[in-house]
This record gives sequence, structure tokens and C-alpha cells, in this order.
Amino acid sequence: MRIAVYPGGFDPITNGHMDLINRMTHLFDRVIVSVVKGREKGSMFTWEERIELIREATRHLPQVEVEGFDELVVEFARRKGAVALVRGIRAMSDFEAEFSMALMNRKMAPHLESIFLMTNQEFLYVSASRIREVSKLGYDVADMVPGNVRTALRKKLGLDERA
Repeated sequence: MRIAVYPGGFDPITNGHMDLINRMTHLFDRVIVSVVKGREKGSMFTWEERIELIREATRHLPQVEVEGFDELVVEFARRKGAVALVRGIRAMSDFEAEFSMALMNRKMAPHLESIFLMTNQEFLYVSASRIREVSKLGYDVADMVPGNVRTALRKKLGLDERA
């Protein structure tokens, strides 16, 4: 069984993330979306909330699992029997940071491949930090996040859900 781990903070998960997850399901038998713990400072959602939001958003994808982790991602992937770590790339700046991380991961876990998927061009500008920023300023991000995430954002920010 080909298992991939897709690690990240996902605060919150976006339609760009969802596009990558959907595409991963065509490449791997099982995809584990793994939410890193320890990035709560400055986060909009708690670790537990992020895990639940992703579970709800991916409920229609039976080969996708969502788990939290608080260890080296290569150790998490090893325990899960993964063959690959998958990361999304939006721009060259993403590639530079991801490439450096991939080299370190290869040093620690040579059996684990790092795979980079290019973001669909319609999501190039979408990032979790940008979603948080514009949501706080009142912009409705309905076309950039799954429906359950939009609802959670608006609730968290005290915005009228009827809008």
C-alpha cells in the first residue's frame, strides 16, 4: 500500500490544500493529512479544531485520514508506513524552503521520498495566513475555503452567518 503523509499547520485548511489532497488520492492508496502541534501561538484555530475541520472537509474521501502529530514528521511518517511526504509549491520561494527541508528529511529518513505538487493556478494566491488576515478584516472567503471552514471562521470572528 502506498501511503503519503501531507504535513502542515492548516490554520485553516484552504481550497488550495483540498485541491492537493484530492490530487494525492489519485497517486496514493492512503493519504494522511497530518496536523503539526505546537503552532498555536498566533493561530486562529486550536490544534484540535484544525484536525476536526479537516476531517469534516475530507469526509467524502475514504482514503484520507487526518491525524495530529508532535514529533519529527519523518518519525511520524515512519510509524505510519508512509513512502512519501507531500508538500505543495506555490512559488519559487516555497520551493527553496521546501527543498532545504526535504534534504534534511532525506538525511534523517533516506527511505522516505519528498514529493512536491504544484498548486493549481487558481489557488496561487491562497494561503492560510492570507485567509486569516482578510477574514479578520471582514472579507467573505467562501470561494477560498471549504464550507465548514467558512462557517467556523465567521463564528470565531463573531460575524453574522447570514451574510
